[in-house]
Amino acid sequence: MTTQQNAANARNVTTIGHVDHGKTTLMDALLAANNIISSRMAGKIRYLDSREDEQQRGITMESSAVSLQFTVMERNPEGGSSPKTHTINMIDTPGHVDFSSEVSTASRLCDGALVLVDVIEGVCTQTISVLRQAWIDRLRPILIINKFDRLITELQLTPVEAYHHLAQLIEQVNAVMGSFFAGERMEDDLRWREERERRLAKKKEAHADEVDATLSKADADEFQEKDDEDIYFAPEKGNVIFASAIDGWGFRIGKFAHLYAVKLGMKEANLRTVLWGDFYLDPKTKRVISYKHLKGRVLKPLFVQFVLENIWAVYEAVVLKPDSERVAKIVSALSLKIPPRELKSKDTRYLLSLIFSQWLSLSTCVIQTIVDIVPPPPSAQRVRIPKMLYPDIYETTIEPKNKLEENLFACDDRPEAYVVALVSKMFAVPVEELPENKKRPVTAEELRERGRTAREARKAAETNGDADLNIVPVPLSSEPDGTASPAQPSETAAELKQGGENVAAELGIQTGETLLGFARIYSGTIARGSTIYCVLPKYNNTLPPSHPRNQSHIVTAKAERLYTMMGRELVEVQEVRAGNVFAIKGLEGKVWRNATLCAPRSVGVQGPDLERDKECLVNLGGALRTAAPIVRVALEPAVPADLPKLVNGLKLLAQADPCVETFQQQTGEHVIMTAGELHLERCLKDLRERFARVEIHASKPIVPFRETCVKGAEMAPPKSGGKRGTVYGASVHNLVKFTIRASPLPKPIWDFLQDNLAVIRQLHRESRNRDLSQRNTNIEAVEEDPAEIDIQGELYKPPTVEPEQFWSALEDICKKCGGEWASIIDRIVAFGPQKVGTSLLVDLRKTSSKSLKARLATNKEENVSEERQIVNDFDGYLETGFQLATLQGPLCAEPVEGLAYFVESLEINYAGLEEERVQNRMAQVTGSFISAVRDACRNGLLDWSPRLMLAMYTCDIQASTDVLGKVYGVVARRRGRIVAEEMREGTTFFNVRALLPVVESFGFADGVYCWFLSLIFATEGIRRHAQAYIGCCKPSAHI
Repeated sequence: MTTQQNAANARNVTTIGHVDHGKTTLMDALLAANNIISSRMAGKIRYLDSREDEQQRGITMESSAVSLQFTVMERNPEGGSSPKTHTINMIDTPGHVDFSSEVSTASRLCDGALVLVDVIEGVCTQTISVLRQAWIDRLRPILIINKFDRLITELQLTPVEAYHHLAQLIEQVNAVMGSFFAGERMEDDLRWREERERRLAKKKEAHADEVDATLSKADADEFQEKDDEDIYFAPEKGNVIFASAIDGWGFRIGKFAHLYAVKLGMKEANLRTVLWGDFYLDPKTKRVISYKHLKGRVLKPLFVQFVLENIWAVYEAVVLKPDSERVAKIVSALSLKIPPRELKSKDTRYLLSLIFSQWLSLSTCVIQTIVDIVPPPPSAQRVRIPKMLYPDIYETTIEPKNKLEENLFACDDRPEAYVVALVSKMFAVPVEELPENKKRPVTAEELRERGRTAREARKAAETNGDADLNIVPVPLSSEPDGTASPAQPSETAAELKQGGENVAAELGIQTGETLLGFARIYSGTIARGSTIYCVLPKYNNTLPPSHPRNQSHIVTAKAERLYTMMGRELVEVQEVRAGNVFAIKGLEGKVWRNATLCAPRSVGVQGPDLERDKECLVNLGGALRTAAPIVRVALEPAVPADLPKLVNGLKLLAQADPCVETFQQQTGEHVIMTAGELHLERCLKDLRERFARVEIHASKPIVPFRETCVKGAEMAPPKSGGKRGTVYGASVHNLVKFTIRASPLPKPIWDFLQDNLAVIRQLHRESRNRDLSQRNTNIEAVEEDPAEIDIQGELYKPPTVEPEQFWSALEDICKKCGGEWASIIDRIVAFGPQKVGTSLLVDLRKTSSKSLKARLATNKEENVSEERQIVNDFDGYLETGFQLATLQGPLCAEPVEGLAYFVESLEINYAGLEEERVQNRMAQVTGSFISAVRDACRNGLLDWSPRLMLAMYTCDIQASTDVLGKVYGVVARRRGRIVAEEMREGTTFFNVRALLPVVESFGFADGVYCWFLSLIFATEGIRRHAQAYIGCCKPSAHI
């Protein structure tokens, strides 16, 4: 079996949206149209939610893919129509914020997106997130306004009120798209200006001897603005669907334009442009007029008169005010074929779905829209691939530069084309559920063949006179290769569940989990059994594959099996052509989470040779990073002997889930970090039942804090009597005395450092690589992970300045702050904690050591005097004490942020030190000095008004007016605060936004449901606020 032959007839689409907005229900309708499930079970079975916990909770936790085939009538150049079969590769994604990483991995493989929005809840927090992801990946979006029936049955709006509500909703979505466009244009403009200044500076250097250097035409051109007309949703463009997935209907205005064009005597195209908007039908002239020609008359918009009133009439006759006679008239007027027995059904929902499925079929509308709006892979890849290859590109499309780009841009599936496929994630599948390990039912032809063989054997036995010959009974199942299998006990599945791995081993059945790659092929044809290159995420496209930095990021693997994904089932195929989504087996142990698969031709790699095959190697994925996981727990097995199983299970889980981080702390504890409480529950369930298969004990969630201090209104006098925060200290025997003063950082400096932690880390890395290169020219500089993640697993923010501009920008900010901060730039000797943080160590001594800025730019000092070497050594010990103090603060041993420690004096007794060195007691001196510095820094913080900073969540709650006061009470009990409250226009519900400490958030959603289950309409998912990066948490009341 092979996949779709013609890439022009394929479409790759993902469903995205907020949680509970109907994505999986919509997929059920499409599956029912493809005869995979019953149409009566659509919306109830939730076929793509294959996990038990997904069915129990009613939400999707893992993205699922399915390939569907539909025949669509298309117009040909001669003016007629002909059927054409399209393959639609659909990926259903979760809407819960805890599983947002599944959305990013799915969108990288698709060309279009179905954006579902609840007609009542409107644009929610996760709606904006998924729209942003679709914008980044250049997907062609289709807006589906779902749960349309709620306007009629719940809010009971009139058609006119519903029309205004819909118009406002579409305007809200377009406002989000407009903000993305404006932000991108500003970034492009800044990038264009920087590039132009770079060209001018280079040209000025080249013509330094000339008085005036003339500008070239490219330098003189102005920034070219882009048109934003095609980014918005508009019903008249056909990219908006009004639907009710639970009732199985949906439509675009083109459907009604086709129906009414003949009646009104208008062209269909003209009617489509006026069917949405403020256009009216003049009852006297029978002409369409705009709002300017109303002249005070009260007329209904065309959309209300021709569309909404008809839908309202059906709901009123079937659901609101059941009237069988009126229903019969509607069925007759619409020329629907519904049996009289069905019209008498007492199940109003079933009758409603029967009427709408024939009149306004949801599956037909969605598929036709996908075919019309979403471009096929050859067209889509000309827009998407350039952005994947060159992230900073400004142009929408570019011309290919080599054969590789030609194949990628054209989605070339010829055998001689380069094979390039992107694996966006790895996912785990039970070994026994793979197609090759399942028993294939025997077909009727095979049964007849076996019966014929048995009769011939019986005749042969009678002819030979051996009537007692034992005839082997024909088994009713066969192995995947078609050979008969020995009869197995009927209770195999039950025994496996009860007896575990021992029973499986006795029966010779494989158990456990295997990892498959979730991939899309962009060019070429990948065949089963072929050898391919796996280009890992850290591969640098600008360097040749033979470069030492790239050699470790290229491995070879064999495509053992290829599958087409059908939800919970896998269908094995022999090859996959360009433009299709598929699963691949054989990458386990080679690919961690994502990679790019490459080969010079469809037959694969004929003997690995990087120099020969370098033209086909490319890294499309890069280092794929998602939001930093913030919930962490420590795990241990119930039986200590099961620790190796737990470790292996954690490795499998970390590969199978793109948003999970696992590591072992210095204390030996195994820690798992997840995106949220629900995500943690799913991971623990998978560890117990699938990956580790042992009982696990989990600690209470470990929530990170930060320590700092502020200048309080009423503080006790300074302990030292001098400046606040000053602390005096000394080592053992007073051999080394020092004075350190702690002071809170000004807000501008703190914010600048917080935004540019990644730059500080890069400066340290470049300095270390330079030292390594100078010590040994044969050693390549170490290239670290480009992911800007600190030691505690938290993501750094995107920097606001380039590394070469860091010190000058920091100096400007310090000068603006004035006072003692104006001249500290050349006296900063360290950042902390872990050398990358928002705490500063500033040396104010007259004979200060070399500043950090100078040390990062130059090599280490050589041939220094003995006395100076002693000072340098103690400067290093001083910095060590500072790093220890900022890593574990005095309040609860959490990292310290936003403080500067000024070293005002350092006195060294050289004679005493020499005596201690002679007696071999220098370790005692240095140890006591480091401890004294650490304690002095901690006491300096306590001399101010200390604060413990909490990580904060933003919680969006939608509640009715009856319980609004109680919502305030629930938030207040968890030390949260309300920051916004607004009434959703056209409804009786309020949107309440609150800030909630992460440490108080566990069980919050369940608690809200328990308190207001019958009153609160919906509680939207808790999501991390933009300021929930730990470094940006606002200080709370001190502890």
